[in-house]
Order: sequence, then structure tokens, then C-alpha cells
Amino acid sequence: MPHLTKRRIFDIIQIGNDEDIPSRIFDVVIILMILTNLVIAIYETFDSSVQYLDTLNLIELVTVCGFTVEYVLRLWTAEYLYPAVSRGRAVFQYLTSFNGIIDLLSFLPYFLPIFFPTGVVAFRMFRVIRIFRLFRINAYYDALNVIGDVIKSKRDQLLSSIFIILVLMMASSLCMYSLEHTVQPDVFQNAFSGFWWAVSTLLTVGYGDIYPITVPGRVFGIAITFLGVGMVAIPTGILSAGFVEQYTRLKSLNDYSLEADIRFVRLEVDEGHPWQNQKVMDIPLPPGLILAVIQRREDVVVPRGDTVIQAGDRVVLGAEGYQDDIGITLKELVLKERHPWAGQRIRDLDLSRQTLIVMVRREDKVLIPNGDLQLLPGDTVVLYTKRAIQGAQEVSV
Repeated sequence: MPHLTKRRIFDIIQIGNDEDIPSRIFDVVIILMILTNLVIAIYETFDSSVQYLDTLNLIELVTVCGFTVEYVLRLWTAEYLYPAVSRGRAVFQYLTSFNGIIDLLSFLPYFLPIFFPTGVVAFRMFRVIRIFRLFRINAYYDALNVIGDVIKSKRDQLLSSIFIILVLMMASSLCMYSLEHTVQPDVFQNAFSGFWWAVSTLLTVGYGDIYPITVPGRVFGIAITFLGVGMVAIPTGILSAGFVEQYTRLKSLNDYSLEADIRFVRLEVDEGHPWQNQKVMDIPLPPGLILAVIQRREDVVVPRGDTVIQAGDRVVLGAEGYQDDIGITLKELVLKERHPWAGQRIRDLDLSRQTLIVMVRREDKVLIPNGDLQLLPGDTVVLYTKRAIQGAQEVSV
């Protein structure tokens, strides 16, 4: 088994793509452990689970240990999750993040009785919190991610509608208290009693435990009921429109990709990369090449002109596929120690007008060629030329 670097372990425990088999296996194992753990928590409430208690406890212990190992690995690789801050700050950000807290609470209550035996009952109640672990499954499926994307994109409209509903609840509760307190002092005792009525009425729950009996109160209650139907419909309409927009956008991207034969490549922006801390509008992309999306840690950022590229970002570039029956033949040249190009800047090379350096591979990095790039021994230079170059091998595209 090859040696796994910290960066490779981070890639494995993050959401993997289809080509990264170990990462996809890790994702599936984590999802199965989450579901197994929750099934055990539910089945333990049945009387028939007593005879299988030892087996259930063993399975639960295995899943909890798996959550513990995952948590330790995420702490260990936290600097790759937050590359813009120091190691200690990255660990702190993960510890205080929503996912970090959920990951901690998914296994910590299980082990606390070992150190505090007197609080077994209380700690067992805390183990119910592991149900929030289901939120981690949301990150593994695009269908579930759409929900989060819609809520994020429509959060301002949703907050505005919620604010309007709260204002209407407060106003209606005070009005109903004024109308009904005199005849029902035991029911509408204070403004909070009116607020409870407003909540059950505006949200169309209708518990019926508190209601007006005066004519003005009933007339006002009818008006508030109609307003409640409209108020609840506002966030519903916002979310519905958001889903339609999201799926329309995804479908448009898919259709355009099929019609134009768009090809996508992913570029990792490491420390010192020329694009680091650059705005998207300032990146000199050639015509026909688009910056489609930016993967920043666990988030997907839609690039805008003022979006700043950060170290650790994974930039997805798209371009129309080259359609030609003849094809292009590139040449690949590995620079030896005494090669005349070794140690030279690209601008100083004696290249003909028919020779173009496409890219330079240095160890496991792909470098964008520019005039100031200095070639080193061991570099693999991929170029397009019609000249015969000694030691170069042809690469068909």
C-alpha cells in the first residue's frame, strides 16, 4: 500500500469525485455508518431489541469508533480545509463550525459515561443528537444540495417574508388581546396568549384551544385567517420559484454542454500560484475559455468579476471541444540535466514562430507557460511544433 500523505488523506475524507475510488468508498462507508447508527437508535426503543442488545451495542461501538477516527482525521487535515489561515486557527474554525460540532456530538456522548459514570442517563439522552449527523449526508448528493443552494440564494427574500409574518403576529396578538381580554380574562390573560392564538391562526394550524367569542374578535379572526393563508404562501412561492430557477439553470448548462461539446478541466490553485489573490476579472483567460465554477473547501462558488481566487481553490475551466477529423499532434519533451533549455526562461528560448509551448509539467504540478517561467531539469514540456525536435515524443490529441 503506497504511503498516504496528509494532503491525500484530506482528499479522501472530503467528498470524492467518480474517478477517486478510495474517496468514494470512504463516502459510502460513512453514509452506511450514519444510517446504521440511526437504525440502531430507533430499534432500541422496541421491546424485541432486548435479545439482540449485545449485537446492537457492538455494531454501535464500531460505528462510533468510525466517527471518532473521521473526526481526528478532519482535525489533523484542517489546514487544507481552511488554507487561508494558520494551522491553529484552521483547527479552531473546524471545531466551532456546524459540521465540526455535529461530528463531535455524534461520538462524544457515547464515551462520556466512561469518565463520568454517575451521568449515564443524562449522557444517553445527549446521544439523540447524533440524528443531526444526517445533515452530513446532504453534502454527498446533488439532489439534496439543491435544497441548500435554493435556500442560500433566496435567503434575503425568505428573511423578509418571515419578518413580515412576525410583525403581523405581534400586531394581531395585541389586537386580539384588546378585543377579548375583557370577556375572556382566563383565556386571553396577556399578550402572549394572543400571540399563541396568532401563531396557530396565521400558520393555519388551528389547535382550537383558544379562540375569540365576541363579534369584533371573530370578524378580526376571519381577517387574520385570510391573511395567514397569504403569508404562508409567500415563502412557499419563493422556494418554489427558487427550485424552478435552479433546475432551469442546471438544465441549460447541461443542454449547452451537450450542444457545444464543452470540455471541463480542474485546476488547483496552490500557494504562490499566479492566480492567487487575483480577481476573476483580472485573470487573462484566452478567448473561448471560461471560468465555470470555483470549489472552495466544501462550498461551490459561482465566479463573478470581483470574486477573489484563494489558495486551495479548485477552479473549473470550460472550453468548446476541438472538433476536427485531422486532430492535433503535440510533442512531449523531458529536459535532461544538460539540455540547452534547462535553466532558461521561455522568453529567452530560440523558438520558431511555428513552435508553441502548451504547458509544463513539474513533478505533480501543471504550470501555465509564460515568458518569465524558468525551465528546470526534469520538467516535461508539452509543445506544438512542425519542427523535428530530438528526444521529443508525439502525443495525439
